[in-house]
Amino acid sequence: MPFVVGLTGGIGSGKSAAAEEFARLGAAVVDADAIAHELTAAGGRAIPDIRRAFGEDAIGADGAMDRARMRARVFADAGERARLEALLHPMIRAESERRTAAAAAPYVIQVVPLLLESPEPRRRVARVLVVDCPEATQIERVRRRSGLDEAEVRRILAAQIARNARRAAADDIIDNSGSIDALHKQVAALHGRYLQMARAHE
Repeated sequence: MPFVVGLTGGIGSGKSAAAEEFARLGAAVVDADAIAHELTAAGGRAIPDIRRAFGEDAIGADGAMDRARMRARVFADAGERARLEALLHPMIRAESERRTAAAAAPYVIQVVPLLLESPEPRRRVARVLVVDCPEATQIERVRRRSGLDEAEVRRILAAQIARNARRAAADDIIDNSGSIDALHKQVAALHGRYLQMARAHE
């Protein structure tokens, strides 16, 4: 298996921006959210199971999972969230491992929003990289990006691991409270370190 860095962070922290820069520098990026979107799109492999588990209401007119309706449902009920995660997570993990094993790059960045909420993250990655920013910044970014109201964003944040616990579990931290240039500089520095670690890992 290649050298794998698990990139994580709270909603709105800037995981995608960091991953895009790692990809630009030559890392392979395997994104759990992108895989989840593929699985829950019209014709996706998870759609029959979602329909069976959650009913026709969970599927939109286009044949994809109704993300807005399911988001409201799972963040209002921890049991429903656990059911959906139990259905999707094994599929996401299997596809993520397949793409990681097939990667033809010096190292792999696995973007996993719930990396630290899942059991034994260390078993799957050599390093944990956390993209971090203040909670107020997260809320502002998510509201601007998705149009969700503050109460809904706070519900999502409450379902994720606490910021201080995430930082404590990190091997490396990117501070994304500043400009995109500042983010890119930190990614470039880490890219150099990860290339060295990947060579030692071979």
